This record gives sequence, structure tokens and C-alpha cells, in this order.
Amino acid sequence: MSVKTKQFTIHEDWTVVILGFLIIGISLFIFLPSVPVFKWSNLTDLQNDVFDFGNLQILLLQFLYFISIGTIGVFLVGKSVKNFLIVFPLVYLLTFIALIIAGNSVLKGFNLEAVIFSLILGLSIGNFFKLPDWFRAALSTEVFVKIGLVLLGTSVIFSDILKAGSLGLFQALLVVLSVWYFAFWLCKKLKIDDELALMISSAVSICGVSAAIATSGAIKGDAKKLSYVISIVLVTAVPMMIFMPIIAKYFDFPEEVTGAWLGGSIDTSGAVAASGTLVGETALKISTIVKFSQNVLLGLAAFAISVYWTYNDNTLSATEVSKPTLGVIWQRFPKFVIGFIGASLLFSFLIAPEIRNEVKDSLKNLQGIWFALAFTSIGLETNFKDLLSNTSKKPLYAFLIAQLFNIIITLLIAFLLFNK
Repeated sequence: MSVKTKQFTIHEDWTVVILGFLIIGISLFIFLPSVPVFKWSNLTDLQNDVFDFGNLQILLLQFLYFISIGTIGVFLVGKSVKNFLIVFPLVYLLTFIALIIAGNSVLKGFNLEAVIFSLILGLSIGNFFKLPDWFRAALSTEVFVKIGLVLLGTSVIFSDILKAGSLGLFQALLVVLSVWYFAFWLCKKLKIDDELALMISSAVSICGVSAAIATSGAIKGDAKKLSYVISIVLVTAVPMMIFMPIIAKYFDFPEEVTGAWLGGSIDTSGAVAASGTLVGETALKISTIVKFSQNVLLGLAAFAISVYWTYNDNTLSATEVSKPTLGVIWQRFPKFVIGFIGASLLFSFLIAPEIRNEVKDSLKNLQGIWFALAFTSIGLETNFKDLLSNTSKKPLYAFLIAQLFNIIITLLIAFLLFNK
């Protein structure tokens, strides 16, 4: 009689914390990855700088570095290492092409970042070619995004958090409460079932995919409904990520206000980071802090939702629903936020300024590539047809109307709190 051993796994959020600090440790104590050249103005620059043999060596080492870190992550979360090793080279190749496109000086003049081209390339491949299910399953979007966010913590010094953190948390409370209530009220008016209404309300008001997943977990939600909500979140995040920075620049919003607006209204952490980079360093930091302030509320929201569902769900007995305990709050809390804060504290208080200055460019490059890899993956796994597969369009309308309300109310609150 054979005994089947259970595969060792670590929760995805703890995995990205481990990997983020592994990358930081390597950069501080072992070797500092060189920053490759992607900037070019003409074909001569492209040939002599980007495709220079020395630069190609750096890119090859970078590929080996990323696939090694990614393989460790995939192994720790219990996904197929074999499938990852097959899929990742394509993801990296598309991301590499996106980085080259974004390196063009003309496009840089329009503030078009690599994440946008990564997304476009991924969407093109993912929607014009039928990718097998195992291929999509091997994509590690959330891992890539969260590693980038942990690394982003190295650039957010504690004094910046003190400046914007309390305001960010206050804004998050106002936005989450007002938008969640409006979205849920709207869903009920449109006669959308409670399960889907809760997922939509949480996704649009808190932090998109993570909030939808946490809500679904708290209420033992239908996986198909969850998939539908996630598809809406991912697709609507794309135009918001691109056009909100453009609107902010057109109307000359202050960077602090823009960052707070982006962080409070865009639903996915990666899209917030990407849109923040389109505006500037200050906007990126403020948007990240505001988004993390919302993430902090995710555990509390899951707790409140589980309480609501326990006493209002008539289809399940109380014992079948997750009990509202402190354990539920901790379980739903996005642990990668701890990594972000830890990295910020480390670089704020324990790393000497001269060392910080020495490693910041390399870490920023690594952070940017993780984001670009994530958005290539988002493009590959996002199918626009998913939005049309639901027979009723009411959930889509509810999400879009609630998102518009979110954009408007968050902008007003951002001006009230962050306009100097």
C-alpha cells in the first residue's frame, strides 16, 4: 500500500514576501543585477546599444535570474514547474519586445510605459490565438505583480508614508464605504443576486481581484461568478490605467491628487502601479500608499461580509459558512502588504543612504520588469469574450456605473485631502 505524500506549498502572498526579500538580499549582499539598455532613438541606436553583445549578455543573465526566481515561486505555491518553464520564455520574450518598444524616445515622449505594450502584446496573443488551458493556468500574474509591489517598498521611504499614510487610510475609508454601499444598492436595484452583488461591490470599492476573491471565499461563492467579476475588473482596469493619467495631465491635476485618485479608483494593484508610473514618481508613491491603505481594509471587509452572509444566506446552514472570527480577518488579509511595509522600513531605517542610492536603480529596474511580466500575463489570460458569456448584462452595467461613481467620488475626496 503506497502512501501519497502531500506536496509542500506556501500561500501565494507569503511566497512573494519570501521572493521579494530574496531579491533584495541578493542585491545587497551577493550581486547587483546590471540595468540593461532599452533606450533608442533610431535603428543605429537600436543596433549599437540595445542589441550590443554586452547588453544582450545582461539580458540573458536577467532572463536566467527571473526564471530562477519565478521557478522557486511556482514551486512554493504548488503550481506546475514544468508548465511554467515552458510558458515563461514566451512571456519574457513578449515582455522584452514591449520593453524595446517602450524604449523608443518618441514613445517615451508620450509617457507610454512598457506595461502598456506588455498588455497590448499579451492581449493580442491571448485573444487572436487559442491558448490551451494548461498554458493560461501556468501564468503567474499575481505572483509577478506582488513581487514588484514588495520591491516597490524599497523606494517608499518611511517619511513618505508618514506624509501620505494617514490621509491615504482616511481616503480609503471614505471611498470604500461610500462606493461599496452605492454598488451594493445599485446591484439590488438591478435585481442582481446577493452573491454576485457582494463580489461586484467589494471588487469595485476595495482592491479588485483580491477583494473579489476574498469575498467569494468568505461567502463560499460560485467560481463562475467570481471568474466573471474578475474578467470585468481586468478589462475595465485597462482603459482606466491608460486614460486616467492622460485626463489628469490634460487638466493639470497635482501629482499628489492624481496619485490618490489613481490609487483609490483603479481596482488592481498592478494597474495602479502602472498608471502611477505614467504620471511620475510622486504619483506612483501616493497611489501605492492609497491602494495599500485600501488593501488593509480587505480583511475587515471580508469579516463584515462573512458576518452579513452568515445571518442572511438562506441556502446554507450557519456551519457551512466561514465563521466571522479574527482568524478569518487574518486569512483574508493580503500578506504581501507586510512585505511592502517591511521593505520600506528596511530601506528607511536599516540601510545606509549611500547603499540605498547604490542599489535603487537596479531594484527599480527589477520592479519594473516584474510589473511588465505581470501585464504580459494579464493580457495572455484575459479573454474579452468572457464579458459576453454571461446571459445577463446587468452585472456588467452595475459594475461600470459603480466604477464611474467610484472615479468621481474618489477624485473629489483626493482633491479635498491631497490638494495643497
